[in-house]
Amino acid sequence: MYPVLGLAGETGEVAEKIKKILRDKDGVVSDEDREEIKKELGDVLWYLSRLSAEMGLSLEDVAQSNIEKLFSRLERGKIQGEGDNR
Repeated sequence: MYPVLGLAGETGEVAEKIKKILRDKDGVVSDEDREEIKKELGDVLWYLSRLSAEMGLSLEDVAQSNIEKLFSRLERGKIQGEGDNR
């Protein structure tokens, strides 16, 4: 599935930009950095939307499901820890 590979690559590019800001700029994000990260996040969003569509899911449904999952974890005191099914 092409979108999965694209998503992984683009999120890696976001991480690389953040890493270099931390390493080379003491974590100070310039306006230029912000614009470059915005471009990469746009690519992440595009691949995420393509992957969601291929799975027959809307981004709205994915987001709503995640919000419900996180609120459930919060209510049960399971925000911290590991594992998908906390």
